[in-house]
Order: sequence, then structure tokens, then C-alpha cells
Amino acid sequence: MMKEILIIEDDPEIIKLLEIHLTDLIYKISKAMDGAEGLKMALENNYDLILLDLTLPSMDGVEICKSLRAEKNTPIIMLTAKSEEIDRVLGLEIGADDYITKPFSIRELLARIKAVMRRTDVQEAQTDNTATISCEGLSIDIDKRKVLLNDTKVELSPKEFELLVLMASNPGRNYTRTQLLNMIWGYNFEGYEHTVNSHINRLRAKIESDMANPVYILTTWGVGYKFNEDITL
Repeated sequence: MMKEILIIEDDPEIIKLLEIHLTDLIYKISKAMDGAEGLKMALENNYDLILLDLTLPSMDGVEICKSLRAEKNTPIIMLTAKSEEIDRVLGLEIGADDYITKPFSIRELLARIKAVMRRTDVQEAQTDNTATISCEGLSIDIDKRKVLLNDTKVELSPKEFELLVLMASNPGRNYTRTQLLNMIWGYNFEGYEHTVNSHINRLRAKIESDMANPVYILTTWGVGYKFNEDITL
């Protein structure tokens, strides 16, 4: 089935360039030049990927990304003219799957798109055989992306959920921050490991009753993190 990409971008030249190259790769393209219109389209339809500009009329990319992440897990690549590290971190923190700055190489962008698509396909395939993970009061329904702690629903961001599923599916396996960054975000940037730390801390705050003495996600000193293999699965 042909994959469909939504482009939310207010520069007609960039839209035209992306349309030409993405259509050549047999992607179906939808587009919006206004932030509010783009958000409406993204919420009402099921796209395989969204290319999202950061600066848009009526609603910026940060607002759109936050709103989408409250409702959907559609992969998002953010496009922006800004190159400061704070903007890159912000893109990751609010749930973007990747981030590329303008002016960008069309070859690099196409490689990023293929990588995000491939990563999404792999994650979906890996969840086919294990619908639910349960242990010590924690229940993770992978297909429905639903987490219960002592029968109470826990609201997780997409990346928090993916981190939890990855580690809970492999109890006892130690992951370095760089490995988690690469496996969940697909990044290979030194210096961005603090993004993993902040997500782990927020995840722990939601599922651990005592952050100082976690039960589920343990710190392996000098290495990174692991899911506790000593609790009943």
C-alpha cells in the first residue's frame, strides 16, 4: 500500500521541491500551508509521516506537535530554519521523531524519511507477537499503547512508551544512553544523551512510587539503564 505523507509548510518552493522528490519515491502527498489547517488534517486522517515546519501561520510547529502527541503517534520530522541546539532539544522533547534544519540536502531528508519509516515498520512488526507485558502491578498493552499501574491508567508520551516497551520486553538487558537514543530516536549525536535522561526521569515519575528506590527501571551505574529482571513477568 502506498504510504502517505502530510507536508505542513508555508514555503511554496519547499513544498514543490518535496512533492517532486517524494512523488518520485511513490509516496502519496497531502499538504497544508497553515498551521491550524495542518493540525486539523493530521487529526482527521491517518498519515504514515508528517513533515512539520516549525514556523507557520496561525499555529507554530511546537503547538502542532504537542497537540498531535496528545492524540496520535504519527511519526514527525520537524523542518526549521533554526539551528541552535535548544531548538533541536525542544524538537526531541515534544515528541518529534527527527529534526532537520534548513537549508537541507534533499538527499539527506529523503534518507531521514526512509529511516523513520523503516524504524516504524520494525517497531510495528516487533509488537505483533507480544500484545501485553505484565509484572508487579504494571500492565503494558502494546497494541493499544495503554499502560496501567495497579489498574490505574498512566498517560505516557510516545517516547516514554517506546522506552518502557523496549526495556520491559528485554528485562535485565543493560542499555547505554547512546543505545537508547539510537534505538528510540534514531539519532547518533554525541551530547544528546541528556534527552534520554529526562525521558527516563519523567517515565519513572509516572510509574515508580519511590523515585529514589525504583522497582521497574533501574540504573546500571557506569552503563545506563535496564528493566528489573527480578520482578515477575
